[in-house]
Amino acid sequence: MKKSVYFVLTTFIGLGILLFSSCEKKPVGGSQEPAGKLKFNFEHYVDGSPVVINAMNYTNAAGNQYLIYEVQYFVTDLVIYKHDGSSKMIKDWTDYHYVDTNIPSTLLWEVYDSIPIGTYDSIAFHFGFTDSKNISDMFSYIPESNMLWTEPDGGGYHYMKINGKWLDTNNSTRGFAFHLGRGQHYDTSGHPIPPYIDNSFRVSLPGSDFTIDDGKTTEITIRMNIEKWFKEPNIYDHNQWGGDIMENQPAIKLATENGWNVFSVN
Repeated sequence: MKKSVYFVLTTFIGLGILLFSSCEKKPVGGSQEPAGKLKFNFEHYVDGSPVVINAMNYTNAAGNQYLIYEVQYFVTDLVIYKHDGSSKMIKDWTDYHYVDTNIPSTLLWEVYDSIPIGTYDSIAFHFGFTDSKNISDMFSYIPESNMLWTEPDGGGYHYMKINGKWLDTNNSTRGFAFHLGRGQHYDTSGHPIPPYIDNSFRVSLPGSDFTIDDGKTTEITIRMNIEKWFKEPNIYDHNQWGGDIMENQPAIKLATENGWNVFSVN
């Protein structure tokens, strides 16, 4: 009797170990499809060369001599497309990435998602946040929390800050805050009133095809060509718009219309 019990017990344990071992070898949900990773590098150029911070050696299309001392912005809802029309949004870890020329670590985005292998035709992303996602106080910590857009002006967060200086018509150095975010309507007293204006926009990157190989990381460089913010289709003149455009919807609209070809893949 004791031998029978012992035999049954050892058989049961042995089967359990075998079962556990075989389960352990299989990934959850069955076999995993071949996949790789994506890594984005962000760089910032002016007139074909890497931006030199705090150097008054740039001239925009309006003839303003200027310098840049920081660039900060959000890239959101990034989508990669295949030739057959299928797509994948980068979102398994987060659906946004914050870029800041003062913080070198933000110039690299190692995407958390596993990307199925294959050839992809193009990349697109949202510049700033869509209105439904642009919610005040969703960031509790700096640096993202420093991008807050004030509540009287519509709340949420800046899409971008380019801070710098220019030489005005008197050859005096003046600071500019080229800040993009929600726009405002005003009442007769000059107070902003809702509904606010969604100035965010979609960016499609030309020549952004790439291939994902199994177990490998594909690196892609996204370049912001800063001079294009001031160039086309609208000539942006700091002397006309002044130093701060956060509450100036016509200036913000003009600037966002120039954003269509600011970014490129290199």
